[in-house]
Amino acid sequence: MDHAGYDPFFLGPPLPLPVTPRPTEDLPSTHFTVLFDEHHKLAAATAVNIDGSQLLDLPRNDRWELDPRVPADRQAGPDVYRANRLDRGHLVRRADPVWGAPDVAQQANVDTFRYTNAAPQVDDFNQGKQLWVGLEDHVLEYAETWRQRVSVFTGPVLRDDDPVYRGVGVPRHFWKVAVWASPDPDAPSAGVPDDRAPKLKLAAAGFLVDQSPLLAGLDLDEAQRAARDVDAPPPLGPFRTFQVPVSTIEELTGLDLGPAVDADVLPPTRALGEQAWVTLTEPSDIVV
Repeated sequence: MDHAGYDPFFLGPPLPLPVTPRPTEDLPSTHFTVLFDEHHKLAAATAVNIDGSQLLDLPRNDRWELDPRVPADRQAGPDVYRANRLDRGHLVRRADPVWGAPDVAQQANVDTFRYTNAAPQVDDFNQGKQLWVGLEDHVLEYAETWRQRVSVFTGPVLRDDDPVYRGVGVPRHFWKVAVWASPDPDAPSAGVPDDRAPKLKLAAAGFLVDQSPLLAGLDLDEAQRAARDVDAPPPLGPFRTFQVPVSTIEELTGLDLGPAVDADVLPPTRALGEQAWVTLTEPSDIVV
């Protein structure tokens, strides 16, 4: 297993791992790192480097395994997903770290199928979830088309009041921050003492997906109790996807996302109030 993990200097200007509000364990894998929260039995955040110039198209293996670095009873394992409508949702998307030499890319492919890189998501591929997948495709296609490097942070919004199913809180929101580097003649060189070195600045975009139940006129607590009585997953709603300020993701999660906040591409005039949440219906709605 390659434990190199996420590279904070991958883009040139430094982009450190998110800083979590509670203790987590760093789990480095091939081209990505999982920040694992044993209290919630899920990742608090993940960070992956994508090199669009070296991506490989490898087949899925679809063999999920417990992560040997975490006690089995401290990770949301196969029992959470058995005989129900919950998906094992990749946090680091399978295709994102699959680049480089074939043996390295294959190891990255395998590494993404650990339960420490999964979180329970509703299985309905309604329009909203298709859009979330489309958003992930959009990031990957951008990297590949322009042979660009991109770093992506992803995770669930972990709350102590998340509905509990089989001993695991089921997140109602997931977030993603994509970060890339663009030319900036005013920026210092990226750690290279050479006037010919490209001068770069970071740019970032933040996204939030909501799978909260839309139960107009219904008692959510009662619906959750009824689900528990029959060992069913908690009620979840159709996915709704938004572009949001990176600072909003910090507020929701308690994470410190470092320079990604100041690199946000959302116009400053949209950084206040609910108007900052851009509802996405197709990838062309994304503000870049």
